[in-house]
Amino acid sequence: MNGTNGVVQTDGTFQEKSLLDAFHERKAEVTAALEEVSAVARDLGAKSLKERIDAQLVRKLVEDRFHLVVVGEFNHGKTTFVNALLGEQALATGVTPTTATIHHLKYAERPEASVVFTNGTRKAIDFAEAKRFAVGGGASPDEVDYLELGYPAALLKERILLVDTPGVNDLSLQRADITYSYIPRADAVLFLLDAGQILKESERVFLQDKLLKGSRDKIVFVITKWDILSDSERSEALAYAKKQLAKLVLDPIVFPISAENALAGKVAESGLPELLAHLTKFLAEERGRILLGNALGEGLNASALLQKGVDARRRAIAMKAEELDRRIAALEADLAGQAQTIEQRRAAIREEITGIKVGAKKDLDRFVDDMIRQLPNVIDTAKAGDLKQFLPAYLEDEFKKWAEAETKEIAAQLETLAEKTIALVREDAMESSKRVSAVLGADHKRLDVQVDTLAYDVGVVALLVGGGMVMLVNPLVGLAVAATGPVLALVLKGRVEEEFKKQAKERAPDVMRAAAAKVAPKLDEMVDGFGATLDAWVVSAGEELHREVLEVLRGTREARERGDADEAKAREEVDAQAERLALGRARIEELRAAIAAPVERVRVAQA
Repeated sequence: MNGTNGVVQTDGTFQEKSLLDAFHERKAEVTAALEEVSAVARDLGAKSLKERIDAQLVRKLVEDRFHLVVVGEFNHGKTTFVNALLGEQALATGVTPTTATIHHLKYAERPEASVVFTNGTRKAIDFAEAKRFAVGGGASPDEVDYLELGYPAALLKERILLVDTPGVNDLSLQRADITYSYIPRADAVLFLLDAGQILKESERVFLQDKLLKGSRDKIVFVITKWDILSDSERSEALAYAKKQLAKLVLDPIVFPISAENALAGKVAESGLPELLAHLTKFLAEERGRILLGNALGEGLNASALLQKGVDARRRAIAMKAEELDRRIAALEADLAGQAQTIEQRRAAIREEITGIKVGAKKDLDRFVDDMIRQLPNVIDTAKAGDLKQFLPAYLEDEFKKWAEAETKEIAAQLETLAEKTIALVREDAMESSKRVSAVLGADHKRLDVQVDTLAYDVGVVALLVGGGMVMLVNPLVGLAVAATGPVLALVLKGRVEEEFKKQAKERAPDVMRAAAAKVAPKLDEMVDGFGATLDAWVVSAGEELHREVLEVLRGTREARERGDADEAKAREEVDAQAERLALGRARIEELRAAIAAPVERVRVAQA
């Protein structure tokens, strides 16, 4: 690719000025604008708002990375492909599916590695040891969360975190947390297909049932081992892949790649530059636009709230000490009264959460009872040989189907609860704004409180909670049934078919009840977790206006008590703060408009 439109040179390295460079420059501009607003909050004495801007906006932007998740069945050349992305043989190939674990690859000046355990602890290991790392070689699969590798690769230097998922013989056996945790958080998903057998049935099912439901817009299909095909076979294979994938996703993005050629120094012939160019554009323009746009939107909200602090400071300066004390006391009293309203909202949330949990428990009991009633007929109509082999799998499959449907229903109920709570808190905020304005003697319209944007954050939790539940429920169902499966799979030698069926009828209900006993607490835990998040938001949103105005007024009072500012100087300071805030807000609006503006698309050629 040429140096004008291309992002990646033919040797696979990034050019001096790429789209990602431009994104990082824009991100630095956004961060600087938010830091200026944070500085005004600090000078005004709005400590809580400053902390929120720093933690939720500035620090998040500084620390944020683009996440690329690589998914594919075992023996699709996945590790070789990842090595090609890194530019050299960094990871060991030939690892069996039973010993591989998730790899997080980030940039580091020199190769480094750590094992991160599920309990949150980590252990540094030699990078050479990481190449040979096997879960069975030092820790059980349940203890290890992922392997974190640092490597000096050009791709990773662009603040990209590459997640290499373990290859398996069948994607339906893929670890649940990959499907329900890693992929939803990914900025792009690289789904690998084998040139020798493009889109197997197991891959088609996984895409249709799992991946495409929530990640359709960020999947890039990569056909590996492209070098094994002749020129005539390549044309036919690419056409076939696009035709089959088009049945699943509109206008699929497909890149044929020869990782072997890339690692052998034949980067221009490998298809890798074209893939990297597309990823760079997608991350910088599509995902980057969302990331920066959200941060700037929250920055505008913070600026609007900070303007209320500026107004409060300006009015407080003109007040006598006794009058300022009286108004602070009035606001504190009003805040205490607001606490009662907040507690009413919290009580309503607790009541609704309890109702959702009770409903889920009833649904679970009803499902188990229905299954137990149906089992005798299922067992009677099955052949004994089939029964011994397939009954445990049948029970597990039925339980998982119910769990997925139930968790979707629970997620819908939680989102309804969130929407209702947000509407009520918005009404509370409007009334609170009027009372605060009355205390300050200001026009209440200028102190209007907007909490609409918070609806998005709470709604996201509700949407994801369904997937999170399935992630936790499915493995529990499998373990619960598997633990009792041997009971059902007994080979009763020398016994007649009727006796085996009798035993199955007696024992299968116990399997269902055991699985339900493990699943029920997990459902409660997930619902309670959402309730706690919503509860914390209600407290924060309900107190926000009072907290910010009170902090500013108290800061004014403290300055007077110290005697370090006369009225004229204080007015100059607040005027300067207002001017800085206005400039900061204008800069945020300018950046937001620039990010929202259409960008010139650079065409990326596909083989």
